[in-house]
Amino acid sequence: MARQERAIRTRRTILEAAAAVFDERGYTSATIGEILDRAGVTKGALYFHFGSKEELAVGVFEEQLAIALPPQSSKLQELVDSGLVMARRLRSEPLVRASVGLALDQGAMDLDRTPAFRMWIDQNTQLLTEAKARGELLQHVDVAETAELLVGSFSGVQLLSHLRCQRQDLERRVVVLFEHFLPSITVPAVLARLDISVDRAERLLAQVWREGEAAVAVEASVSSAPSGTSVPSVPSVPSVPSVPSGPSGPSVPSVPSGA
Repeated sequence: MARQERAIRTRRTILEAAAAVFDERGYTSATIGEILDRAGVTKGALYFHFGSKEELAVGVFEEQLAIALPPQSSKLQELVDSGLVMARRLRSEPLVRASVGLALDQGAMDLDRTPAFRMWIDQNTQLLTEAKARGELLQHVDVAETAELLVGSFSGVQLLSHLRCQRQDLERRVVVLFEHFLPSITVPAVLARLDISVDRAERLLAQVWREGEAAVAVEASVSSAPSGTSVPSVPSVPSVPSVPSGPSGPSVPSVPSGA
């Protein structure tokens, strides 16, 4: 278990270092040597987790979606939650900002940036497909087109927010996006029940963090219990990075339900 935890920490350290270097230098100019220096790990450790610079970039892309949010009774609420949480994480987590910046890096000619958008579009498509099966969407809604439109709209909104005020108003802008977007696709009865408030993301992330800490505490008690002692099991909760409560400083453009 200790070895596995060390491997997880090492992988995270490498990803954070790569994200910082990509953010500062751009993908094309960044080198593996710079990432190794920033991470403080050996070349063997890096290549154990990532086979190339492009694999590192894909790992950074994946951080946009690397969080499990509480399930909701409405799939459209889950769609809203993913967008609001993405907005919050863009303001508070450098690794997420770097993943979005990398996806939008026009100078990264030798990097296939489509996986970042494909992962995000696929997630939205799945939620919208389930929402339509549950009768939450209006009959005319084309799920695939709607998923792509939402990703494109969010990308533009976050970029505008970044350019105008370093994303300080991003949650509010995303709320406005949903207020205009959702009435055109949502059954009125479902629309009336959706929570699209500015502070919802912070509440959700606080809940995820509390559940993560509880799961860690239970795991610690299990590992320290004498052999043969019965310890009640609890549902596993994915661990998530700590989310600072305040806004972050300036960042480079970096891109919901998540480039």
